[in-house]
Amino acid sequence: MAEVIREKAILVGCQLHDNEERFLYSMEELASLTETAQGQVVTKVSQKRDRVDPSTYIGKGKVEEIKHLEEELEADLVIFNDELSPSQLRNLSNLLNGRVIDRTQLILDIFAGRARSKEGKLQVELAQLQYLLPRLIGQGTELSRLGGGIGTRGPGETKLESDRRHIRRRISEIKNQLEAIVSHRERYRERRKKNKTFQIALVGYTNAGKSTLFNRISSADSFEENLLFATLDPLTRKIILPSGYSALLTDTVGFIQDLPTTLIAAFRSTLEEVNEADILLQIVDASNPDYHNHEKTVQKLLEELKMDHLPQLTVYNKMDERHPDFVPTSENHIMISALREDDRQRLRQKIEEEAIKIMVPYHVLIPSTEGKLLAQLKIDTILRELLFQEDEQMYRCKGFALANHPVLGQLEQYQQ
Repeated sequence: MAEVIREKAILVGCQLHDNEERFLYSMEELASLTETAQGQVVTKVSQKRDRVDPSTYIGKGKVEEIKHLEEELEADLVIFNDELSPSQLRNLSNLLNGRVIDRTQLILDIFAGRARSKEGKLQVELAQLQYLLPRLIGQGTELSRLGGGIGTRGPGETKLESDRRHIRRRISEIKNQLEAIVSHRERYRERRKKNKTFQIALVGYTNAGKSTLFNRISSADSFEENLLFATLDPLTRKIILPSGYSALLTDTVGFIQDLPTTLIAAFRSTLEEVNEADILLQIVDASNPDYHNHEKTVQKLLEELKMDHLPQLTVYNKMDERHPDFVPTSENHIMISALREDDRQRLRQKIEEEAIKIMVPYHVLIPSTEGKLLAQLKIDTILRELLFQEDEQMYRCKGFALANHPVLGQLEQYQQ
């Protein structure tokens, strides 16, 4: 395989107020994002300020310093740890030699490389075009020289030179296509609702181990790698709980602090899968020193997406590598390592216990001739007791089912 030529990047951050720890972490995260986008961080530059410079984000002296660093380190691009305004982006592009991109463009770029499904690709393109539109003013010549590289993947090279009318037309085309996909998915969801399948959604900060757990617990083959945003498209697979009850498990895109608003909007329809869930499993990386902030970020985004009302179970993952200062903060939680089979079995057991909390109990006597119904109870309900009573040729069954599940109607005549 041909070796990937990694672009050299200078990272630039502006530390406002006193929260140094959060700032340093966010610069670390920017470095991880750059690595994920196949870039190589050659140096980091930061500046403490009361507020960002409205015209160049950082002070004029720092801009000069970066200019010298560009020459000295032969950097290809300068990445800013914030979303730059159209005028800041334009001014910095004029003052610096390398290509200038911001955190939002970097994240969009990673998403463009990760999208697999038609819907994922369309959503990324929509977010990229919406980001580009206000930044096209007077930039025609610079943009047409962009060529390839980080921050230009996806619709970049082919559409940057297009005029704004073309971009607006493309935006409305994409929106129409997405609407069609969303209504198609809604029909799927309606069918699932009718069949009353128990649905579990994995949510969590990017790189918390959701895909690893998803693959191990459902024997699926979701993309699994130690990268930010390894999963972009939602995947749904069947999972069998200890009692034999089958549920549906959906893996979702990872969340991140300061996730661009264009992206939250773009992935709203993807995350609607989450809204249909009966329970959310929030996966938290216990080995990450900033795990508590990650938890808070995910909660904040769930609130923004109006999904914080759903029942939740916090799964502290990577306990085999847990951080020395780790202390669980969520009341309803389980601590596991997704790589250990006994831990995965404990998690399945815990999911079953959580499912029972939101189900209704039943206690029935079913004739032994009703083989089909007995088989259905094993799959569609959590069967806790199945006793054959020889003298009556009946099965005594106790268990739990989702309220309004069609099977409950069939059990009414056998109710005890």
